[in-house]
Amino acid sequence: MKLEMTLPERPGFLHAVPVLNLFALLLLFLLLGPSFVMHSGISVEMPPSRFQMERFRDSLVVTLGPGRLHLGRDSMTLPELLERLDEIHGQDGIAKTIVLMQTDAGTPVGVEREVTEAILAKGFRIAYVGQAIPSAVQPIDTPAE
Repeated sequence: MKLEMTLPERPGFLHAVPVLNLFALLLLFLLLGPSFVMHSGISVEMPPSRFQMERFRDSLVVTLGPGRLHLGRDSMTLPELLERLDEIHGQDGIAKTIVLMQTDAGTPVGVEREVTEAILAKGFRIAYVGQAIPSAVQPIDTPAE
């Protein structure tokens, strides 16, 4: 015996719901996508540098701003930074040995030196990060020897 449906077929809006869900998810990812990108450190005005640096994997970013110190995006004091570096060095002693230093142009040299020496004393290597020099600005040539 063959069964037949006696109700009239009215698909209407029910077939459009999955399409609307798909568009809503697409819109959500497009709007929130930039916030998912991992940014290291905070925004500072770095002095220009004519040297380009290679990319380091698994590096730590320490940012020095006027009156502030950050490891990644976490604000902290120098003793807290050194404690966190000890923890990181204990976990991944080999993988994370590079610390990228971003220093604001207004940071006093003495503060920068104090933080640098403390990080070096913990056994990390340091690479300073600068802002690329715009093409309109001519770099200072060193005298030929």
